[in-house]
Amino acid sequence: MTKQNLQPTYDANFASSQPIGSVENDEIDLRELFAVIWQGKWLIIAITAVFAIGAVIFAINQPNIYKSEALLAPADVEQGGGGLAALAGQFGGLASMAGINLGGGGGGVDKTQMAIEVMKSRQFTSNFIQKHNILPDLMAAKKWNMADNTIIYADQLYNQADKKWLRVVDAPFKPKPSMQEAYKVFSKIITVNAAKDTGMVTVSVEHLSPAVAHQWVNWLVQDINKEMKDRDVAEATRSTTFLKSQIEQTNIADIRTILYKLIEEQAKTIMFAEVRDEYVFKTIDPALIPEEKSKPKRALICVLGTMLGGMLGVILVLIRYFVRKEN
Repeated sequence: MTKQNLQPTYDANFASSQPIGSVENDEIDLRELFAVIWQGKWLIIAITAVFAIGAVIFAINQPNIYKSEALLAPADVEQGGGGLAALAGQFGGLASMAGINLGGGGGGVDKTQMAIEVMKSRQFTSNFIQKHNILPDLMAAKKWNMADNTIIYADQLYNQADKKWLRVVDAPFKPKPSMQEAYKVFSKIITVNAAKDTGMVTVSVEHLSPAVAHQWVNWLVQDINKEMKDRDVAEATRSTTFLKSQIEQTNIADIRTILYKLIEEQAKTIMFAEVRDEYVFKTIDPALIPEEKSKPKRALICVLGTMLGGMLGVILVLIRYFVRKEN
């Protein structure tokens, strides 16, 4: 038997059909690209200059935004957890036989986190805006006059003299902004953050006027403390009324003892709330009227605008070259 030749054969016709240097032609020649860019340098410079000038004009026309913030600490409010938990452990079995649930599950609500979520809620924001009448400052402020510390409103939005809204909007919107619109704007300028490691809470507000930003931070802290206080007092009052009605319905001495102790805990909650203004948050570092703006970063806007113009100019030069080359 003869051995077959398994060596690959060279097809001269196939090799000659491939263009010499086709692989090299498909690769990008960097020297060619640099030459193309150099030839179109004036177009690149012109586009970059236009974008740079536009970025400078845009940055100059942006109003200064001031940020005021306060550092708060949880006030460690006892929401009846300690007293009720002790009662639940001591009389839980007896109370359950009487049909009374003392809780005692240990799954108490984090009052600090609850207060933060309340501050971010639509209802609290709407009440805050209406209570302090800040809708024009929120929705129609155009710029801040440093000389007399006043806010200048956009004429097409709000007439300050007549206190009348002049917005031209399509239905269902009205000239006067709704609370839903105000909430969207307000949620963008307020920040409430809690540090995971320390538990400290930072409340900040951004506005055209540093005095307004400072005032709103103070109002927010005051209002959230009052809101949480009123909630606990109302709940303790309702609980007391219910417990008193339960006392009248039972003659069992041990059950009545439990109910009296529960009423005592509710009385402590009400007393604690009434004598303490900083109910949920204690102010560690109060808000100040900022002297320096926080936004906009005008230098950064100019640099980014110039870079964008240069990149766009290079792309347009390359596109023009390859289009002409294909034709």
